[in-house]
Amino acid sequence: MTMEQLLAEIFRTHFPHPPATPEQIAAFEAESGWRLDAQLRTFYLHCNGAELFRRLPEANYSILSLENIQRKTERVRFRDKGAPPAASWFPLVDCQDSDFVLVDASQPGEPYPLLDAYHETYPREARRIAASFSEFLERALNSGDQFFWLNE
Repeated sequence: MTMEQLLAEIFRTHFPHPPATPEQIAAFEAESGWRLDAQLRTFYLHCNGAELFRRLPEANYSILSLENIQRKTERVRFRDKGAPPAASWFPLVDCQDSDFVLVDASQPGEPYPLLDAYHETYPREARRIAASFSEFLERALNSGDQFFWLNE
């Protein structure tokens, strides 16, 4: 599916937040030190976060707003206790119960891969679960509100 088709699905049957402005995105990138890839930029220009399937607090998939990425990054950094690769890993999806999906912004270029930050194994282990945000969204939207990577 294209990003436009994925966004249409989110707007049709899920819970998108109002869009971020280009100024909010620029401020986020300046403060966080990493640039959104094209897929993430498109998503945030359409909705600054979203819940899939159910609203908070019951949502398994809560795609963080730019502001919440900043706040949750501190929480994840506290857990990783300075593990070397974590400086370029940022929380993107809050799966509740202290579990996150991280975006790996360590490699310049596009798209960024996504990682599972399961609270019992992170930071010792952060398994790649999608090669891009659009792959993650497509698999999440087809998951029936289950964590698709747990069945692999």
